[in-house]
Amino acid sequence: MKDTHTRANVMHHMVGFTVGTEEFCVDILKVQEIIRMMEITKIPDAPDYAKGVINLRGRVIPVIDFRKRFNLPEALKDNEESRRIVVVDINGTTVGLIVDQVSHVIKLENESVSPTPETVKSSGGGCFSGIGRMGDKLIILLDVEEMFGEGELTWAEEAA
Repeated sequence: MKDTHTRANVMHHMVGFTVGTEEFCVDILKVQEIIRMMEITKIPDAPDYAKGVINLRGRVIPVIDFRKRFNLPEALKDNEESRRIVVVDINGTTVGLIVDQVSHVIKLENESVSPTPETVKSSGGGCFSGIGRMGDKLIILLDVEEMFGEGELTWAEEAA
C-alpha cells in the first residue's frame, strides 16, 4: 500500500497573536489557555522581562512580558483592553506570556512555512521555528521550548 500522505500535506495548527506590529504564533498543543490581564505580583531580583506571578485558580503561574523578552518597542496605552496572557507549557514549566492581542487559530500548510533565515537564528532567533506565509502577511512561528536558555527559567520554577 502506497503512502499518499506527503510532507506538503502537513498542517500546522497555531495560536496567533500580535505584539506591536509583529505577528507570532505558537503550536496550539503548547497553549493551555488564554486569559485576560489580571493582577500580577512582582518577584524581587527576577529578570527584567519577568513581570511576576499570578494566581490562576490556586496555581501560581510566572508571567513573562513577551515584548521585553524580545526587545520590541513599547506598547501604545490604548491597547490595554485587548492585552492577554497566553498560558503555555515550556519544558514542563507553566508560564504566562503577555501579548498585545490574540488573533485566532491559524492553520498553515507545510508548504506555507519557510525555515528561519540563518541570519535571524544567529542573532538570537533560535526560538523561531519558521516563517509562515498567509497571503502577503508573514507570521513568526515560535518554538516556546527554545525561548529560554539553560537555567533562564529558574526564577519561574522557584516562584511556582
